[in-house]
Amino acid sequence: MDTIRIIGTGSYLPPKVLTNRDLEAMGLDTSDAWITSRTGIRERRIAQPEVATSELAYHASHRALQTADLNARDLDLIIVATITPDTCCPSAANWLQAKLDAPQAVAFDVTAACSGFIFALNVAEQYLKTQACRTILVVAAEVMSRTLDWKDRSTCILWGDGAGAAVLARGSDGAHLLSTHVHTDGARGQDLLLPGGGSKTTPIGHESVDRGLHTLKLIEANLSFRVAVRGFIDSIRECADFNRIRIEDIAWFIPHQANLRMFQNIASTLKIPWERFYVTLHKYGNISSASCAISLDEAVRDGSVKKGDVVCLPVFGGGLTWGSALIRW
Repeated sequence: MDTIRIIGTGSYLPPKVLTNRDLEAMGLDTSDAWITSRTGIRERRIAQPEVATSELAYHASHRALQTADLNARDLDLIIVATITPDTCCPSAANWLQAKLDAPQAVAFDVTAACSGFIFALNVAEQYLKTQACRTILVVAAEVMSRTLDWKDRSTCILWGDGAGAAVLARGSDGAHLLSTHVHTDGARGQDLLLPGGGSKTTPIGHESVDRGLHTLKLIEANLSFRVAVRGFIDSIRECADFNRIRIEDIAWFIPHQANLRMFQNIASTLKIPWERFYVTLHKYGNISSASCAISLDEAVRDGSVKKGDVVCLPVFGGGLTWGSALIRW
């Protein structure tokens, strides 16, 4: 059957590991036990100073294209989900297109914070449905370490760097993308905010830096936790209902890697066995849009996801944004 398929996935993590104990040694008012008990994170990956988002995206894309048995000249469209582009202009997708040597491909970014991978899949799905494109590369890539105040333990303990990618096409081979679902609530956008760098900050200079406007702010963390849990739960139910399948028939839940206690809450509410959650949070932290894409690639490559498995990718992020994708492998 000629349907929308994922024909290759890939991911890339920078080699530098930053552990919770490393954060302790930096003089941060925290501990390995405190971070682990509240988040589930034990370590995260950090890009070297000279490495930008498009570089991480390039490595993940190369692996996805290899899996799909394609080269960059086969692509019609490149979509990069990120909130940490190399530059405000041009887009991270443009930098990636140049690195891949794919001048024939249209390229642009999607900004949806931690939900970015699913939003980008949703955009790709529309292009493939209308047959405006035949082959699309979707990449989620972040260098979150560049957005952090390393003295703020409420935020700097959470984030890491990395990239995940997927190649999509119409056809009968590969994993069947059953549906994608996306939502936004702009009125709650300030709950997770990176204030500086845009037109609202004028001029960009020493004053805005001194005021900490160029680092990520997490507002009302406890409220955000509850809202996020509800968003994850609603997204799982939505994709199951849309495809007329039972939640218990979903083999794997590969969520945006936000917080271990969130996953436990979701599993308890929906009565999902814990072993059906694929978790990479403990070793990579929260990589915003890239978390879900990286986890999907790992689950496929280590054999956890098997042929015939139905996989749900629920996400929630700043903006506010949330949604899900359902895939039959």
